Amino acid sequence: MASDKGVEMARTFVVTGAASGIGKTTAELLQSRGDTVIGVDLRGTVINVDLTTTDGREALVEQVREKSAGTIDGVLAIAGLAHPIPATVAVNYFGMVATLEGLRPLLAGSAAPRAAGVASMASLHPTDDELVAAMTEGDEAAALARAEILAADDSTGPLIYSSTKKAFAQWIRRSAPTADWAGANIPLNAIAPGVIVTPMTAPLLETEEGREQIRAGVPMPLNGFAEAIVPARLLAWLVSEENSHLCGQVVFIDGGSDAVIRGDSTW
Repeated sequence: MASDKGVEMARTFVVTGAASGIGKTTAELLQSRGDTVIGVDLRGTVINVDLTTTDGREALVEQVREKSAGTIDGVLAIAGLAHPIPATVAVNYFGMVATLEGLRPLLAGSAAPRAAGVASMASLHPTDDELVAAMTEGDEAAALARAEILAADDSTGPLIYSSTKKAFAQWIRRSAPTADWAGANIPLNAIAPGVIVTPMTAPLLETEEGREQIRAGVPMPLNGFAEAIVPARLLAWLVSEENSHLCGQVVFIDGGSDAVIRGDSTW
């Protein structure tokens, strides 16, 4: 029987968030196909660093360079937080961008370099304009300060997560067609999952009341909540050799949430 990899040669990938959830499942999927995975997380992986810090982001790049002999085939920026705290800004936006930008030079030696990140259908939810602007401008100090203010109020705390995902999705759109990415033959894209059953979401899904509350904000008419393998398969394809022309796309893998919420609007 033919394998899922077809005629592709084994490749080397960096996967952040590899200790749990979508990141762990994606790492395991790639490894099952014969690829080498350099897993990254706070603990329990090949590289253990804190992506909320500049030191951690720099250590990530240096350690990947060391462990890969300077060449990788793909980057999957998956590590993220969903808590209404400033650290979510540090990881979901600045950590994501630092991972992709920092490791981009190591893709130069690959015959088929690829990169992908994880946004969210939450980017369609209400956001805070000031926080999104600070992230877009690359002003981490201002973004963290704004997040502190939002986090102090239960009514505005949830805006932190959706804002990070909107800003990251926009960064993907703006960066992918540039000389650094498309001009270097590197497809850069992201996925926007709906509700995925992971340790992060488990507390919210424990009761029927919780599940109904989630469904109200994230309608998923096609097959409901998804297991982590669902976005993992899409991420694996985005960084495969087969994906030669997808550029700057944020692919909603959300059981229909995007179609329900945005209707005819495509952006």
